[in-house]
Amino acid sequence: MNRILSETISFGRQYLRTKIGPFFAFLFPVLLIVIFGAIFTSSDGSGISLPVQNLDSGPHSATLLAILNNTGYFEISVIEADVDIIDYVNDNSLALALRIPANFSSNIESLVPAKVTLYGDMSRSSFPIAQGVLDAVISQMNYDLTGASPMVSFDVQNAGSEQLTAYDFLLPGFVGLTVMISAMYFMTSICAEHRSRGYFKLLATTTLKKSEWLVSKFIFNSLMLILSLLVTFAVAVAMFDLKAVLTPVAFLLVVVGAFMFTSLGMLIGVLVKDPESAAAISNVIGFPMMFLSGSFWDLSAAPLYLQAISKAMPLTYLNDGLRDTMVYANEESALVNTLVVFVIGLVCFVLASRLMSWKER
Repeated sequence: MNRILSETISFGRQYLRTKIGPFFAFLFPVLLIVIFGAIFTSSDGSGISLPVQNLDSGPHSATLLAILNNTGYFEISVIEADVDIIDYVNDNSLALALRIPANFSSNIESLVPAKVTLYGDMSRSSFPIAQGVLDAVISQMNYDLTGASPMVSFDVQNAGSEQLTAYDFLLPGFVGLTVMISAMYFMTSICAEHRSRGYFKLLATTTLKKSEWLVSKFIFNSLMLILSLLVTFAVAVAMFDLKAVLTPVAFLLVVVGAFMFTSLGMLIGVLVKDPESAAAISNVIGFPMMFLSGSFWDLSAAPLYLQAISKAMPLTYLNDGLRDTMVYANEESALVNTLVVFVIGLVCFVLASRLMSWKER
């Protein structure tokens, strides 16, 4: 019995020293609880952006907007009357938008059924939420007007040229997630392993510069991830009714994303001393990005503070850029996201190159 107890204590000490074990035993489940709890148990449901094109100047459209605003689910903004709403939704990669026609109030006052239209991407998770809330709001408005007779109604229209599926939203997120995992985790572990085994001391005896060593890893990651994109897309096309397309900007984003996460992985690797610490720190940084950067679901329905956190995560801009170009054909927005990813990567590259040392600490 004493031997069993002694071995248990010895193993426990070794387990706690590894850092990666305690991470998955304690910190990882806490991260999951906090992240998923914050996303799915928000009491107010606020944060869904709802641009509205109100072509009606009567009182009933104002009443409808007031009820929508009072629900607390929407952040209402204005679309100018002279703008084509479908082009506006597509150009801004919006999840949804509402159009109130010019005859909305006059129809109601004439006891003629009035209808509004909800436009957007039906594959986004915020769309059915908005649809359900709008249905409840219109039911309340009908009750106030006529005692629940169907005077006001709404229809739903996809803003794109083709009906998108949930997988069209997921595929770019999977690609972005693959870029992060393959580049960042790989570089962090490589740096930690090279330091612990003394490989960096050997590299110090060569003419290879630190920046050149980092560029070589970026080139390798870029080639591997482009191949991964082609394989992933081919499988998706073969198995699902995919509307997303591969574009030159998508390949550019994968390369720029590889540059950013390779540099970030190197920067993390500069700060760790052993492979166990590298794995733990990578997970602490990587797991929140997996769930809060829009890889699996649209965060426009999440609480506002989670949306703010998401905007601070590099993977968000890679995912958004990939969706802009692959799903919405919004190349202008995709290039803006590409520039953001590149700037973050450049900052990480410069910091990693300056802080890294071939010599052991």
